[in-house]
Amino acid sequence: MGVINTTPDSFADGGSLYQSRRLDFDLAMARAREMVGAGAAVLDIGGESTRPGAAPVSVAEEMDRVLPLLERIAAELDVIVSVDTSSPELMTAAAARGAGLLNDVRALGRAGAVAAAAATGLPICLMHMRGEPGTMQQAPDYSDVVAEVRDFLAGRIAACEAGGIARQRLVLDPGFGFGKTVRHNLLLLDGLPRLATLGLPLLVGMSRKSMIQQLIGRPVQERLPASLALAVLAAERGAAIIRTHDVAATADAVAMWTALKGVGDE
Repeated sequence: MGVINTTPDSFADGGSLYQSRRLDFDLAMARAREMVGAGAAVLDIGGESTRPGAAPVSVAEEMDRVLPLLERIAAELDVIVSVDTSSPELMTAAAARGAGLLNDVRALGRAGAVAAAAATGLPICLMHMRGEPGTMQQAPDYSDVVAEVRDFLAGRIAACEAGGIARQRLVLDPGFGFGKTVRHNLLLLDGLPRLATLGLPLLVGMSRKSMIQQLIGRPVQERLPASLALAVLAAERGAAIIRTHDVAATADAVAMWTALKGVGDE
């Protein structure tokens, strides 16, 4: 899953798709084509910054950032388009314009989100986040982070099923970096097999995240090697989808793990 941030304050690329303070949709399409050519099976478009400390964005602004790009990608590229949103309004509009997946960091927790997502008929990724982006990194605390994340996701699965969303439409994301310390993130990575017992595909996103800086002191532009290591470790522990800003390198790294895994099956 390749990441295309349409926000001007993206932590990963500093809003590189903006020219003169305006989102450049031609630049975004070039990024999309590059990622698909490099092996992305899914492109994830987000119009709301959810980095630690991020301020909220209006639904209208979020839709203005996402929908024109979604329509172009859906029309021009053979790829599943995921829309990263918690807004019921955008979920509905995105489904009508060619989205193939909804990806919600709030796990359909906003009012009306379950009903809106159910009506689209699309698959949905439910992510764990404690708190909101603006405050989530203020001293997060868990007794057993893997058990608590698992219990939360199990509860959201039940809420979705009660709201008319079939279990087989769901994907789960433990939410690395969303209300977690570095130790919590490492425990979650090691504990992915425990989350896999929920019986649904796991999506993992650790690409370029600040945990790398906290562990080895690398600024965002120097985090690729560590991101690749984390991607392979996640795949090894059961992740089905790797969300990344660096599609070509990540696809190569995971392909090597896949080749090794396949040797024993021959």
